[in-house]
Order: sequence, then C-alpha cells, then structure tokens
Amino acid sequence: MKKRIVSVLFLLASAFSVYASKPNIIYIMTDQQSANAMSCAGNENLSTPNMDRLAEHGVRFNNAYCAMPLSGPSRSAMFTSYTPSATGMQENETPLPDSLRNRTLGNIMEQAGYANGYSGKWHVNTNSLPADTAFGFRNLHGHNDTGLAEAAIEFLREDHGDKPVFLVASFDNPHNICEWARGQKMPFAEVPETAVDSCPNLPPNFNINPYDADILRWERERSYRLYPTKGYTADDWRRYRNAYFRLVEHIDSEIGKIVDEIDRQNLWDNTVVIFTSDHGDGQGAHQWNQKTALWEEVANVPMIVCLPKGKNAGTVSEALVNNGIDLMPSVLDFAGVAAPYWCKGTSYRNCAENPKNTGNNEYIVVETNFAQTGGTRGWAVRTPHYKYVLYEAGKNREMFFDMENDRLEQVNLAIEGKYKEELKKHREMLRQWMETNLIGEQYPSTRFIPVN
Repeated sequence: MKKRIVSVLFLLASAFSVYASKPNIIYIMTDQQSANAMSCAGNENLSTPNMDRLAEHGVRFNNAYCAMPLSGPSRSAMFTSYTPSATGMQENETPLPDSLRNRTLGNIMEQAGYANGYSGKWHVNTNSLPADTAFGFRNLHGHNDTGLAEAAIEFLREDHGDKPVFLVASFDNPHNICEWARGQKMPFAEVPETAVDSCPNLPPNFNINPYDADILRWERERSYRLYPTKGYTADDWRRYRNAYFRLVEHIDSEIGKIVDEIDRQNLWDNTVVIFTSDHGDGQGAHQWNQKTALWEEVANVPMIVCLPKGKNAGTVSEALVNNGIDLMPSVLDFAGVAAPYWCKGTSYRNCAENPKNTGNNEYIVVETNFAQTGGTRGWAVRTPHYKYVLYEAGKNREMFFDMENDRLEQVNLAIEGKYKEELKKHREMLRQWMETNLIGEQYPSTRFIPVN
C-alpha cells in the first residue's frame, strides 16, 4: 500500500514538474489591423508604444499573412489549422463543423495540462464563446473591448496551481472603422473630428492602376454597406485614414494594460507572447476600404513573437508565415506538445528562435471569397521574392508583383512577357496547393488557373 502511495505521489510530482517546465503562452489579437499599422513597422501616421514594446521584447515577422482576410474564416484557421476552404468556413456566418468542435487548439492545450482563458471576440462563428466553457477555454469576457484587458489581467493574477497558462486576449478594434465609414456609432471607441490638414496624406499607392483586377471594382459596387467609399473625395479618404490610425492607437493603449501586467508579474522569463491580427484593412490603398481583397494592406498582418528571457529581442524575421494554419502547430511546439496529424500549417518556433531561418514554408497561400457581395473567389501565392494573385473572373484577373522592389503593388508584372516563366512557376504552386487543400468537387478551383 505504501509503495502504491509513493508511486502515485511520484507520478503527481512528475506531472507537476512537467507543467512547471512548460511556458505560459499569451496570445493577443486585434481585428482588422494591417502589418504596417504600427510605429515599429515605420509608420509615422500613428504611435503604438505598446506594440513597439512587444517588438522590443520579441521577433517581428515582416511576412506574416492571414489565411483569409475575413474574421470568421481567418479565426477558424487559427483554432483548427485547416484552411477555410477545406472546412467550408468561407463566411462569417458558417459554424464550425461538428467533427472539429472537440479538436480545436483550446481542446488540445487543455488536454496538455494548460489552464486556458479566453477574453474577447471569438467569431468562430459566434461573436463570443457560446458558453461559460467552450472549445477548451474558460470564457473570461465576451465580445466587448471594454473590460477585456481587465478580465485577462484578473485571469493572470489567479492561482492556477502548477498549471501553465494559455490566455487569449482578442480585441475588436480597429474594426470599428467599419461603423465609422457607415456613419454609425462606434461600439468600443470614439474618434474626435479632425481638421483635414491634420489628417494623414493619401498613401503612395492610392491610385487604381489600369492593370489592376477589375473584379474588385465590380465587387465594391455590390454593397454600399460594406464599401460606402465609391464617392469618396481625396479628403474623405484622408479622414478615413485618420480614423483608422486613431482606432489602432486606442487598442494599443488597451494592449498596454496587459503588457504592464506581464511586467508587474515579471512573466517574461517563462512566457511566450504572440501578437497578431485576423486580417488588415485597405486604408485607402488602391482606394480600398475594409478587407476581403488580397492587397498587402489587407492580407499582410502584424505578428510579433516574444520568447522567454527576451531571446532575440528586437529582431526582424523575413520568414513566410500563415498566421492562421501555422498558429496551432506553433503554440503546441512552444508547449512541447506534438501537433496532430491533421495540422495543415507548420510551426514558426524555429524561425523565432533563429530569426535568420526562413522557415519551412517555400510559399504560403491566402485565399478569399467575396461571399458577402458577388461571391468572387481569389488566391494569392506569396514566395520570398514575388506575390502572385489570381481572381476567378474579370479583366487582369492575374496580378504579379515584385515584393522586394514593389511592396506597394503598383506595377502588375503579369502583363510583361519576360515574367512568363515565373508566372508559370507560381501558377503551378497554386495548383499544387489546391490539389492538397481543396476537397471534393465543391471547390473545383484548379480550372481557374491559366494554362499558358
């Protein structure tokens, strides 16, 4: 009997030791924030001291992209590691398939011995978590930026025994730019009226190029509610950009509360902090507002990974990352848990720990579906040098950009014969991706890829 008790105590002690050796993981997410909407990314139109603090503590990924530039699909990819088209979750209203409801990142982290808390916007597909406990998380605070940081802080202050913590703090802003553009009351922030001469100037890529995909203009005209900018003047766009950047600054101050708590508890030594957004916003580039299109401002998202003990603090990685499907294998990697067989993504832990490492992604794909308007589908293939964009219909539906020399996407190289071979290579990458990730005849998308 004594031996059995000793054995049990040894097993319990071993388990507690394993828990203690695992890092805490804090995942902070905004909604509709572009990668360039941070002062640490060189943007002089706003000041984000708290995001900058995270960048000073960690590794900023310059080439992180969302799985799909729409909230629900993007977040579904994060918490399942499936592409949105593989699960059919290409609209905000589509619920998580029953087969995945117990196989989310939260479920796996709970099984791995983590104390999980979720504060804020869920949107897979309900705005808030649907119950007090759901998908492996304890529901700390619903879809409301007011009080969100405080609820997250309270969770960090709780006694979780020897269990490590997995906390998600998911903010809604700067998404309130959608309400601002429609002239509606913004739910979680206010933007004071500003004289035009104090608003940011137009972006360098404001003008629409004659060789841009014309399907985007067609889609914009389908819904005034989503795209109330058709009649915007240059000054209107400047006011829009001002409101957007002020909303980013507002949410930066909320994030600062959580960063202050990390400082207060000195959690940096045993905590991984990941900061990102579910997608970006057009900000007036190419005269686009909102999301869904595959422009850089929309698809390229902020991502900062702070490692324990400040390893590689203040560095920048050029590795290609899909912040959707790559999240699950990365978090599990940090937690010392094997990724399940169904994971479509790859871990970026090695890239954070070795910033010169370009990672396991030879290329990444961002998909889109204008399901809320005309239903056009599109795909972007991002390689280290180029970005290939394909929409399923319209004139100039292929676009090809040199990401080293034209990050603003002002010159469509797809119309130039000298890039024919590079175009073929990127078409083939997209074909391979579709054959791997698109299941069944529901998505016979390879037929849209040009063959010449």
